[in-house]
Order: sequence, then structure tokens, then C-alpha cells
Amino acid sequence: MNFHVCTLFPEMIHQGCQASILGRAVIKQKITVETTDIRDFSTNKHMKVDDYPYGGGAGMVMQAEPVYAACRHVKDRLGENTRVIYLTPQGRVFNQEMAEEFSREENLIFLCGHYEGIDERVLEEVVTDYVSIGDYVLTGGELPAMVMIDAIARLVPGVLNNDVSADIESFHDNLLEYPQYTRPPVWHEKEVPPVLLSGHHANIEKWRYEQSVQRTAKWRPDLLEKHRKNNEK
Repeated sequence: MNFHVCTLFPEMIHQGCQASILGRAVIKQKITVETTDIRDFSTNKHMKVDDYPYGGGAGMVMQAEPVYAACRHVKDRLGENTRVIYLTPQGRVFNQEMAEEFSREENLIFLCGHYEGIDERVLEEVVTDYVSIGDYVLTGGELPAMVMIDAIARLVPGVLNNDVSADIESFHDNLLEYPQYTRPPVWHEKEVPPVLLSGHHANIEKWRYEQSVQRTAKWRPDLLEKHRKNNEK
């Protein structure tokens, strides 16, 4: 799978995607992460890409032409139907279902805004998906892009050392993950639940499911309602 990020700060993306699972996935060629510097498409001799907003107000707005040219440059190479994701608090809130949806794409383009945003006219022309990672404001779209790349990439076959783990962890079937334990069997006088030491796989799976339901009911009852509705179908 190929991720491409249109940004004013390509170094942020490169540094953030070189370590841990993402870094190994790039080395193994399971994914690619490339960037396009929007400043390279500025028509200003000082490489300026922003200007004052019409109507007044604080801050600056990214101009339409350099953003359009950067996105056009990438789409011409990847294909006209490539989805362009604009990271914005005004978008749909990112979740696991969206990660699974996006992971089925061969290519994705992320458009990172800065300042007070991007000229609306270019967004209307190039953006296919408006996505937020939460109800708060960040200084730019680079961190949200990396969050999404991480969540999506780990669903790509071969990215995780254990491909099964992507199917059984938090948010699978709208349930939070069950508690996990490792050695030693007793720590600070707290014992690992005996069922996990029993070797009885059916009982272990039953216990894990019950724990997931209990944990979801406590921390995310909204998800538990979705889980129950899905299983009623």
C-alpha cells in the first residue's frame, strides 16, 4: 500500500514513519510513505504559499494554486481516482471502521493544512474525504496524517509480525480488547487469572470475550450498543 502526504513539513512525516512497525513495514516494502512539499509549487519567488484571508480575521490561509498543483502532481502519477484525505476538525471522526475501509485502497493521498486552513475553492476540487482524529485543534495536519497512516498500515497484510493480532485487538467487532498478562505469574501479589494458565482454549476464549464485554460496558458503552446491534442482524 502506498501513502503520499502533501505537506509544508515533509521532514515531520519522514521522521515519524521511520521507527517501529511503520519503519519495518517500509523496509520490507509492505508500504511506501512519500511526501510532496507544497512549497515546491509556489509561484512566489520567496516560496510563499499563504496570504491574508478575504473578509479579515486573524492568521493566514494557504493559497489554492500551490495546493492544487501539489495534489495534481501526485494524482497524475497515482491515478485520477486516488482518494485525497484532508485532515480537518470539520471532518468525520476517524475510527477503526474507516481504517479498515481505507486499508483496502492501493494508494491514499493526505493533504495537510496549516495556519487558518486552506482556500475553500481548492478543497472543493481535489478533496474526496474530510477526516478528523478528534474534537480538538492542532497546528497542522501532519500528526493526524501519521495517526491515520499508522492505524491503516497495520491492517495491511504482512505489516504486523502476527497478522492475527489486527483482528482480535481493541475495537474489533466494536469491543475493547480484553486484559493481557505475561510472566511472572505473580507480581506485587497479583496473580494472573487461572483460566489463562489452564491451557483450555475454549474457556480462555470465553473468558476473553466476557472481559471484553465488561470492559466495553465500563469504558465505552456506546461501542457495546453497536456490538449488540451488529450481532442481532
